[in-house]
Amino acid sequence: MSTKSVATVEEVLGSAKSVRPRLNRATVVFSFLSIYLIWGSTYLAIRYAVESIPPLYTAGIRHLTAGTILLFWCLAKRLRPTWAQIRASLIIGAFFFLMGHGTLHWAEQKVPSGLASLLIASEPIWVFLFSAVAAKQWHWNGTLLAGIFLGLGGVGLLMGRSALASGPGVFVGSLAVVVGALSWGVGVVYSRRSHLSGNPLLLSALSLLAGSAQLLLVGTVAREYRGFSFSSVTLRSWLSLGYLIVFGSVVAFTAYNWLMEHYSPTLVATHTYINPIVAVFLGWLLAGEAVTLNVFLSAAMVVSAVMLVDRGMARLPQRV
Repeated sequence: MSTKSVATVEEVLGSAKSVRPRLNRATVVFSFLSIYLIWGSTYLAIRYAVESIPPLYTAGIRHLTAGTILLFWCLAKRLRPTWAQIRASLIIGAFFFLMGHGTLHWAEQKVPSGLASLLIASEPIWVFLFSAVAAKQWHWNGTLLAGIFLGLGGVGLLMGRSALASGPGVFVGSLAVVVGALSWGVGVVYSRRSHLSGNPLLLSALSLLAGSAQLLLVGTVAREYRGFSFSSVTLRSWLSLGYLIVFGSVVAFTAYNWLMEHYSPTLVATHTYINPIVAVFLGWLLAGEAVTLNVFLSAAMVVSAVMLVDRGMARLPQRV
C-alpha cells in the first residue's frame, strides 16, 4: 500500500506540473500527505475523545476552536467574507460537519475506528454519483462501473458481517457513518458550485464556524450536557481533542480546501485510499481493535473500488 501512496503523490505532482506549473511542489506534497495520513489518524483520536466528552460537543468544540484560529488568521491577512460566502458556509457546514462529522463522532461511541474509516472510504463513489446528478451528465466505462459495484459490495459486507454481527449499537452506528459519508459527498459537490471560494483559509474558517455552531446547537437540544462535567474528562480525551483541533481541523482541513481549489473533487478524494489503512492499523496497534478476515476482505474491496473509480474517472472524455 505504501507503493500506491507514492504512486498517487507522484501522479498528483505530475498533474500539478503539467496543468498548474506555478503550484509549489512542497505545498502539494504536504497538502496531500496531510489529508492522507493525518485524517487517517483522526478516527482513533475521535474514539478516544468521545470516551469522556459528549460526541456532538466534541465535534462542536473541535471545529469552533479551529475555526476561530483560522478566522483571526484571515483578519490578520485582511480577508473579509461576503454575505454570499457566509450563506454558503452555513450549507457547507451542515453537510460537512453537522451531518458528516456529527454522525461520525456520535457513531464512534460504539463503532471501532477502523470500521468507521472503511465505511467513510466509500466517499469517492458518492462524489462521482452526486457530481453526475448535479451536472446532468452520465459517462461510464467498465473500470468505473467495476469500482462502483465493488465499493458498494465492500460496504455491504461490512454492514452485513462486521457491523451486524457486533450488535445493534454497532450496526446503527455504522448506518450513521454511511449517512455521514453521503452528506460529505453532497457537500463536496455543493462547495464546488457555491460562492464560497477564492481563498482556502477563508473557506475553512467560515465553514468550520458554521458547522460548529450547528453541532453545539443540536448537541444542546439533544441534552448532551446532562451528566457531563469537565472534571470527568480524561487526559487521553483532552489530548485527543487537542490533536483533532490542531491537526485534524486546522492543518488537514485547510490543506483539503487548498487542494479543492486546484484539483477535481475525485482526485482530492483519493485520501480515502490511505485513510482506512492508517486507521485500521492504528486501531489494531493502539486500541486493540480486532482485524478479522472479513475486515481484511472488506478493506481490500473498498480501497480497490476507490482506485478503480478514480482511474475510471480519469478515462472519461470529460470530468463530470
